[in-house]
Order: sequence, then C-alpha cells, then structure tokens
Amino acid sequence: MSTVLVPVPDRDFDPTEVAASWQMVTQAGNRVIFATQSGAPAAADELMLTGRGLDPWSRVPGLGRTLLFGRMLRADADARIAYERMRSSPEFQNPVSWADATLEGIDGLLLPGGHRARGMRGYLESDVLQRLVAEAFARELQVAAICHGVLLAARSTDPATGRSVLFGRKTTALTWALERRAWHLARVTRFWDPDYYRTYREEPGQPAGYMSVQAEVTRALADPADFRDVPAGAPDFRMKTSGLRRDTPDDARPAFVVDDRNYLSARWPGDAYTFGQTFARKLSAAREPQAPAS
Repeated sequence: MSTVLVPVPDRDFDPTEVAASWQMVTQAGNRVIFATQSGAPAAADELMLTGRGLDPWSRVPGLGRTLLFGRMLRADADARIAYERMRSSPEFQNPVSWADATLEGIDGLLLPGGHRARGMRGYLESDVLQRLVAEAFARELQVAAICHGVLLAARSTDPATGRSVLFGRKTTALTWALERRAWHLARVTRFWDPDYYRTYREEPGQPAGYMSVQAEVTRALADPADFRDVPAGAPDFRMKTSGLRRDTPDDARPAFVVDDRNYLSARWPGDAYTFGQTFARKLSAAREPQAPAS
C-alpha cells in the first residue's frame, strides 16, 4: 500500500478530477491523505457538480433547474457518485492543513485542478504548496498533476536550479484549445460571469491565450515541444480532442496522459479515470523491489 497526499483548495476544485482520481487510487489499495488550506473539509465547484448556473436562463425564476448546457458541462453521473462517496469518506472529512502537511511517509503527491478563480487562485499561488511540490520532486516521489494542477507544478521552483520542477520534463495540461472552447461557450451561456472558465485573463498588450494554462506551463519548460497534446493522426483523435467525450473506468479512449519518469500529467476532467488508474499503476511499480544491477 502506498500513501498519497492530495492537496486541494478549500472550495471550487473540480469534482471529477479529485473524486475520480481518489476512486482509482483507493480502489487499487492505496491510502489517501487530503490537505486543505484551512484544515477543514473542502467543497467542490457547485456549478461543476450540479450544472445549475451554466445555462442562459439560470437566473430566471422557475427555470434555474432546467439544464441543457449545464447537463453537458457538469461532472457526469459516475463522477458525481464518486464525489458523494469521497465526501463521506473519513479521509476527506479529516484533512490536514496545507501548513501541517508533510511528505514524511508519503509515496505520492496528486495535484488536481479546477478553474473558478475565487477558489483556485489561492491554491495555485500558495508558497506552501509550491515548496511541497518542489520537495516531492527532489525526493523523487511519484507526482501526478491534472489540468490546473500542472500549473501549480510549473510554478514550483527547484531551489538547486532556480527553475521550474517541470524544466526538462514532458507534460500536458489543460490545452488552450479546450480552455478557449469552454470560455467562449460560457461567455454566451453564463453571460453575467463571462470569465468563469478563465482563472487568469490577459493584461492589455498580451496576446490571446498568453495567460492560459498551456501557455504558462510551456514557458516553464526547457523546450516548448515538451508540452504534449494529442498528436494528429492518433487513434480516436477526434474523441480525445473534441471536449465532448470523457473517459470512464472502463473506457480510456477519450483520455490522454503523459508519463515521464516519476511524473504523470493529464489535461482535463475527461482524462481523470485513466489518469487515476495510471497513477495507481505507477505507485504499485515504485513499490516493487528493484533488480540489482548486473
């Protein structure tokens, strides 16, 4: 059994990325420790759980529970069930605080994401978490990051080099294509809050997408080509890139993950089950005794 530390913000994390990963990791026989900023149980982004508030008529009395876009954009049924199970689990109800989190006895660090700025910025900008991530890489623990969780890793600096811990590694993250598509849709369906899908927006003079997750992560890498997306011509390319299909515990076709040594990354909630399963396998492999060098 491996022990995995999962830091999350106090609110607004993506329910699929956390719950699907938790489900896959714990079903494989591993232990999870959650860490929140306050040390109290956290809460996911309600819009991603219920879908209410993601349709143009959401504020019209009597129509708020009528879902169209909200049904498509929210966590799917499997993820919502996983979230409810996770939320009632002892580990989720009894987190440690970020300040008290330690890597002693920890085998893996899992960094989920979310996009809603009000909750996610504190997570992404936390010096405490960035130092914890840097320490995990220095100890060569198994590290997994998905969506905006990759941005937290990219902002974490190796004190020995002054560079991002992702410098010299291959990674994926939320792509600008997926982020832009969701943002443009929300500008219509949630017109009173048009930047709901953008955690950070460009400043005047910055080109479009400059503050996207993909762009910032890429700036932290040794080579822009180290940022990986689904290659053209890959099997199930359209399924993987449309943003309309999500993976399940039994169907990895829509998913895309990048595995580089002790580091695993994925793009968005549609990769979460494959991401969690792959991380569980990496934890298991890391526990296996290494054959002596000949």
